Amino acid sequence: MNVCVIQYILGTVLCVEGVFLLAPSAVALFYAEQAGVYYVAAAAACFLTGLLLRLRRLKSRVFYSREGFLAVTFSWIVLSMAGAMPMYLTGEYASYIDALFDTISGFTTTGASVLSSVEELSRATAFWRCFTHWSGGMGVLVFIMAVLPLSGSSNMHLMRAESPGPSVGKLVPKVRQTALILYKIYLAITLLQVVLLMAAGMTLYEALTLSFSTVGTGGFALLNSSIASYNWAVQVIIIVFMLLCALNFNTYYLLLIRRPKEALWQNSEAHCFLIIVFASAAVIAVNIRDGFHSIGEAFHTALFQVATIVSSTGFATADFDLWPELSKTILVLLMFMGACAGSTGGGFKVSRMMIVARAAKNELLSMIHPRSIQQVQMNGRRVPENVVKTALCYMTVYVFIVLGSVLLVSIDNFDMTTNFTAVLATMNNIGPGLGAVGPTGNFGGFSVFSKLVLMCDMLVGRLELFPVLALFAPGVWRLPARRSRKELQRMDEV
Repeated sequence: MNVCVIQYILGTVLCVEGVFLLAPSAVALFYAEQAGVYYVAAAAACFLTGLLLRLRRLKSRVFYSREGFLAVTFSWIVLSMAGAMPMYLTGEYASYIDALFDTISGFTTTGASVLSSVEELSRATAFWRCFTHWSGGMGVLVFIMAVLPLSGSSNMHLMRAESPGPSVGKLVPKVRQTALILYKIYLAITLLQVVLLMAAGMTLYEALTLSFSTVGTGGFALLNSSIASYNWAVQVIIIVFMLLCALNFNTYYLLLIRRPKEALWQNSEAHCFLIIVFASAAVIAVNIRDGFHSIGEAFHTALFQVATIVSSTGFATADFDLWPELSKTILVLLMFMGACAGSTGGGFKVSRMMIVARAAKNELLSMIHPRSIQQVQMNGRRVPENVVKTALCYMTVYVFIVLGSVLLVSIDNFDMTTNFTAVLATMNNIGPGLGAVGPTGNFGGFSVFSKLVLMCDMLVGRLELFPVLALFAPGVWRLPARRSRKELQRMDEV
């Protein structure tokens, strides 16, 4: 195992985080807040520690999938632990565990919080919480690959480990160019939303923070009422951008290179996603219409909640925990489904659901017609057998982790609805659940042990299970000496 390259990557991540921490420091300086001292100190500490880790000379910059999994997992853990320090030192969090909970929730774009009042936070801390959404949305290591490439094709192992979806490919031949294209699109969407929100009456500070949370599909807001206090124009803009960022970013690249047929008409995942979104919103609107002046107002509220849940953003304009059981059940199912592959959203992913459903259909047809040859297809193309197998395996492991987590957090003696939706909301990086963790509640009532379990769920959900689970595989830590480099390369290709 190439330990040196993992250390080098961790050092680079800390250096980048040190630069990121200058953003809340600048906000604190602008608003003359004392909290800025802690963010400057944290930035300096991260940068210096990162430089020390990068001092060791690399004998080889080539690494394989094992190093990729470990580097990504450790990077997210180190990133969160370092990012929580200034939040804790400001005294705005009761304990380091609480600060770590919100930081992991931020970087994983979950949006779950232990705070009962976000309005009491300093502007610097509120800005940092939202900025963690934006930096974690596309992936910190994807950003690093865009500006500080490591080594040729080895970078693909990092992208596969960090990017959400059943399969990750390159948009262009070089991985660095792929990462750069993704971040350019990401930045352009963010800037567009900032401009539109300012046109709708927001200040630059409000527009930036809410755009970070929206485009990163995170959900941290500046007000205890989340988005409910803002006007309809702001809410409509946020709905549109939540849905845009829940779609595969490859779609926008295909539009940029003038291939609209592939981006729009042959994109079965996007079609399925949008149909589910608007159908769900229509059913919920009819179900809750009695509490609104018109069906249009009910549909607007329903669409916002559907968009925020399915995109795993976690904003709120209403307390959907008070809605009828049908509406709440639909939202829970949308929590499980999540957004599209290759988006900043969380969840099981629409493409995986389609692959699993079509694999089940093919299995049924094979039982009826044993001699027939059935293939899973998406967008008119055959899905490779290894992708189908991985999707089925992912679903199995996912269910076991959810059930195990629910069992562990039940020690705190909350009701089943709270426990189950708390795990589902953190595992799928949604944010709010039902019961005590609903839109008007928070996760502060859980014990330290349960918070640690939920933090692990956030990381496991964001990195899509296997990179984190790889930490517990003995073969990752110690490989037989008799295996040559060519054999390891063949294993990676498989």
